[in-house]
Amino acid sequence: MKNLTVKNYEKEQGQKIAANGAEFILKEIIPASDVTKCHANFVEVEPGHFAYSYHWHEVNEEVFYIIKGTAAVRTKDGEITLHAGDAVTFPAGPEGAHVIRNASETEKLVYLDFGTESPVEIAHMPDIKKMLVLAPHAKGMADDVI
Repeated sequence: MKNLTVKNYEKEQGQKIAANGAEFILKEIIPASDVTKCHANFVEVEPGHFAYSYHWHEVNEEVFYIIKGTAAVRTKDGEITLHAGDAVTFPAGPEGAHVIRNASETEKLVYLDFGTESPVEIAHMPDIKKMLVLAPHAKGMADDVI
């Protein structure tokens, strides 16, 4: 992070992301070009949709803070429900596996996604048996070896 930054989720434009069945709006708080040790994004999910896919990280840890709406979070131990004001942590490793979806039929889900940022990371996606490899000079999907 190179500068002091103040952002409001209602005022940011964001980028629509649709991949692997997920559909959501990503609003960067810390621009990807400035990320060195942590990331922070606002994420908006419309009713009936989810963000990203079920996954876990080899190195990075994440925290979700629910700003607005109701979330259903699938974990390795089952689904939990979160409401505005709740926070949940996801440790690195299989025990931190997660995917978040909007559990409301009418209200948009808005949450803060904050986490550590390792220069080299592997995210495993067990439902599709793939892994995402991220490194300073390479990025790609491959069949998972786990």
